Amino acid sequence: MSQEFDVVVIGAGPGGYVAAVRAAQLGFSVACIENWKNPKGELALGGTCLNVGCIPSKALLASSEEFEKINHHAAVHGIAVSGATIDLAKMHARKDGIVKKMTGGIEYLFKKNKITWLKGHGRFVGKQDAGYKIEVGGETTETVTARNVIIATGSKARHLPSLPVDNRIVSDNEGALTFDTVPAKLAVIGAGVIGLELGSVWRRLGADVTILEALPTFLAATDAAVAKEAEKQFKKQGLKINLGVQIGEVKTSDSGVSIAYTDRDGNAQTLDADRLIVSVGRVPNTDNLGLENIGLAPNERGFIDVDAHCKTSLPNVYAIGDVVRGPMLAHKAEDEAVAVAEIIAGQKPHIDYNCIPWVIYTSPEIAWVGKTEQQLKQEGREIKAGQFPFAANGRALGIDAPEGFVKVIADAKTDEILGVHIVSAGASDLIAEAVVAMEFKAASEDIARICHPHPSLSEVVREAALAADKRAINM
Repeated sequence: MSQEFDVVVIGAGPGGYVAAVRAAQLGFSVACIENWKNPKGELALGGTCLNVGCIPSKALLASSEEFEKINHHAAVHGIAVSGATIDLAKMHARKDGIVKKMTGGIEYLFKKNKITWLKGHGRFVGKQDAGYKIEVGGETTETVTARNVIIATGSKARHLPSLPVDNRIVSDNEGALTFDTVPAKLAVIGAGVIGLELGSVWRRLGADVTILEALPTFLAATDAAVAKEAEKQFKKQGLKINLGVQIGEVKTSDSGVSIAYTDRDGNAQTLDADRLIVSVGRVPNTDNLGLENIGLAPNERGFIDVDAHCKTSLPNVYAIGDVVRGPMLAHKAEDEAVAVAEIIAGQKPHIDYNCIPWVIYTSPEIAWVGKTEQQLKQEGREIKAGQFPFAANGRALGIDAPEGFVKVIADAKTDEILGVHIVSAGASDLIAEAVVAMEFKAASEDIARICHPHPSLSEVVREAALAADKRAINM
C-alpha cells in the first residue's frame, strides 16, 4: 500500500520547501518531492534558487565587489593596495560552502517539522477517491497518494533554439557561475536581471563585457528615471550595453564564440568573445509532470493557470511560484507557499501582488515596489513625485557610495504611496520600508514624519517622501 499524505509538494525550491514547512506547522502530514542533484551528484534541496541561482550568484557578486573595492575604491580612503589577485577556486569554494550550508538548513527544517523528503521526480499518474496518485521515480520507484497537491516546480533558463548551451563556451546562468578562468572578453545576450548581475561579476574580476539586448529600451520594467541612472552607472563602470540588436548567426569553437548581429541602426556587426552567457529569460518547469493524467494542462506559454488564490481548475491542486502568472521571484513564491498552506487549513490569507518588491543586485543595487511613473500616467492617475539623491546624504558620502536616488510617487489627492524606486547601495534593504508603508496604505507624509536615524542611507527615503510635497530639508 502506498504512503498517503495530507499534502504533497512537488519541488523543494523557495516556494516548495516553504509550503511544506508551513503545511507541517499547521498539523498536516506532508511530503516534498525533489530530485535536484548538485555537481557532485548528491541530492539537494533548495531548487534553482539555492543551488544555481539567487544564493550562489549573490555570493559571487559579494566576492567580486570586494575585489573591485580593493582595486579601485580603497585609495579614496587613504588605503594603498597593489598586486591584488583573485583565486577563483577559493571564491567558488566559498560560494559552494554557502550553498551547502543553506541546502543543509532546509534538510534540517524538514526533519524538525517531520516532513518526508521523497527523493525522485514527481509525476501524476491519476486520481482516485483517496486523492491524487503521484509516482516518484528515483533510485527506486514508488507511488504516493496526496489529498492536496502543491505544484512548485520552478523554472529553467530559456535557451535560443539555434544556439546550444554547453556551459563551457556558451553558458546559461548555471554555467556562468562556474567559470574556471576570467574570460578576457565576455559577451552576454540579454540585459535583464541575470545578465546584468552575472555580467557585473565577471567585469569586476577583469573581463571586458559586452551586453546585447533585443529591446530598444534599457530595463523597460523599471521607472524611466531609474533605468536612465542605472544605464549611466553601468556604462561608467565599463559595461558595454547595446540595445535594439537582432542576433544573427552564432559560431562557436573550442576557444571562443563569434556573434553576428544587427545594431539598432541596421548595421551588421560581429562580436568576438572568449565566452558567451545566454540570459534571455526563464520558462516554467511544467513538462513531464503527467498533468494530462489528471486532466490538467499548461497554457500556451507553459504556465499552469490558477486563480487569485493559486488554485488550479482541479479540486485540491494548487500551483505556486515560477510555474504560475506573476513575477518569477523567490520571495513571491514563498508568499504564495504560505498562503496556499493556510488556504488548505481553512484560513483566508491575502497577497497584494502590487506590494511585492523587485531587486537587481548590481552595484548600485536597483529596487522598487508598486508602479512606475510611466505606468501611472498611462492609467491617467494624477500623481506627485519626490526624488532625492544619495550625493546629498552624509552616510552615502562616508561609505563612498553617492550614486543613485530614491523616488517616491504618491496620489496627488490622497497622498497614498503608489510606488517607490531606488538606485543605491543597499537598495535591497531600503525597499523594505516602502513595502511596509504600501501594505498599510501609508501616505508619503507618513514616511516624511517618521524619525529616521542620522546618519543613515534611510534618510534619503524620508527626504524623497518630503520632496513629494516639495518640502525636502536637505535639497
